[in-house]
Amino acid sequence: MGTWILGLYVFVLAMFVGFELIRKVPPTLHTPLMSGANAISGITLIGAILVVGEGAGQWATILGTVAVVFATINVVGGFLVTDRMLRMFHSKD
Repeated sequence: MGTWILGLYVFVLAMFVGFELIRKVPPTLHTPLMSGANAISGITLIGAILVVGEGAGQWATILGTVAVVFATINVVGGFLVTDRMLRMFHSKD
């Protein structure tokens, strides 16, 4: 039970720190930073695939599958935003 409480405590603190960090980012840097952060979500995707492949139990497989879906959406969305942002800088010939 103590490990679960400690994990919840770290999660809540990480949410507050993340919110404060993102709130302080100027609008001109927000899109490039978020695109990079979404690309880093590939690490989450790999971890989720490993959890699903382990077969550690029904709940682990269900949560791992949900994590794979959400991480994939995040990665693809990050690359789409980055591509759209980079197209804004192309010259119109």
